[in-house]
Amino acid sequence: MREIRLPGGRGELAALRFGDADGPKLLALHGWLDNAASFVPLAASLEGFDVVALDLPGHGASAHRAEGYDYVYVDWLHDVLDALDALGWARAHLLGHSMGATLASTLAAAAPERVAKLALVEGLGPLGGPAESAGTRLREAVAARRALDARRDDAPRVSTDIDPALAARLQATPMREADARLIVERNLQAVPGGWSWRSDPRLRLPSSTRLPEAAIRAILQAIAAPTLLVAAEPSPPYFPPALRAERIACLRDASLHVLEGGHHVHMERAPEIGALLRDFLRD
Repeated sequence: MREIRLPGGRGELAALRFGDADGPKLLALHGWLDNAASFVPLAASLEGFDVVALDLPGHGASAHRAEGYDYVYVDWLHDVLDALDALGWARAHLLGHSMGATLASTLAAAAPERVAKLALVEGLGPLGGPAESAGTRLREAVAARRALDARRDDAPRVSTDIDPALAARLQATPMREADARLIVERNLQAVPGGWSWRSDPRLRLPSSTRLPEAAIRAILQAIAAPTLLVAAEPSPPYFPPALRAERIACLRDASLHVLEGGHHVHMERAPEIGALLRDFLRD
């Protein structure tokens, strides 16, 4: 496993590369506030693949958006395409977890010629929102962005060791401590006096818009790539079984596997999910 850097249209992208350089190409996209390290537990199961686990912009070691700009959903798609271009991969399999799964599935609709197969964990299509909440959502997003800008010059919070950051992550997301440590250590940077987060604070801002469910389903209907969805039980509140079933029904070629576990089930049950991935991607 080695660190690599890739040029991107909105800043340099960092990634972890592992596996067999001659194997099938697999680009892995992590969840919100995670990073490439979330795929480390799967590495042993994916030895036969040429795997690049990306740090999405603002996460891990990748560059932040330029000052004054936001993380707009469509730009994430171009970040992924930039990574594929930089790797010289005209077509590849995509593996996505949570937010990474929403990006992978949306990209498969937007640029179907670039995606061979989709392997998704805990996500399918972007988060939606009712049309009647659009005004309130926009107002809250603008206010949050302006408030963050007003604190731009505040000194970053520094911890003398990583334990407080690890505890904060475990409180926000129930998961195994060893898995959380992999993610937290990659999202921290050494600074005078200790450690601080290197993930971009703008990632925590609320989105200004969300698509209505009808639009999301129209996007999913445009996906041609064979798709495997792995879902954890109990399911997260934003992706309940009924919604999951309705979205899967939009796909032309899809299979679902439900496993008991937490939201980071691909880390908790890496050998089982790795076997599912191998069988699906090598067909």
